[in-house]
Amino acid sequence: MLSDKFTEALVYAAQLHATQIRKGSGVPYIAHLLGVASIALEYGANESEAIAALLHDAIEDQGGAKIRDEIQQRFGETVAKIVEGCTDTDLTPKPPWRDRKEAYLAHISHTVASVRLVSAADKLY
Repeated sequence: MLSDKFTEALVYAAQLHATQIRKGSGVPYIAHLLGVASIALEYGANESEAIAALLHDAIEDQGGAKIRDEIQQRFGETVAKIVEGCTDTDLTPKPPWRDRKEAYLAHISHTVASVRLVSAADKLY
């Protein structure tokens, strides 16, 4: 069962990504975040993992370290670490795409199961 924390994270994610759309489709970005959370839950995610699934793009897309600190304060260290583990950069401007993705692939196999679950749900979506 999901608590009010999940609802709070859903509202927070919707606010953070309110002006974002999916590249090439025009679909509101929240649809992606909901899809990732849904897949993670279907594969056994606990509430912290489901919240991290909703927020998995927040650090790289919505403010870097400042957002990471806000996530930690609002949702706890566990959620913040999962989101951070799913982040390929917190720099603005972002480094070149290929460099980011290669570094992410090298990193992901050394992460905890929670990060791999959310990352896999993201890639599957």
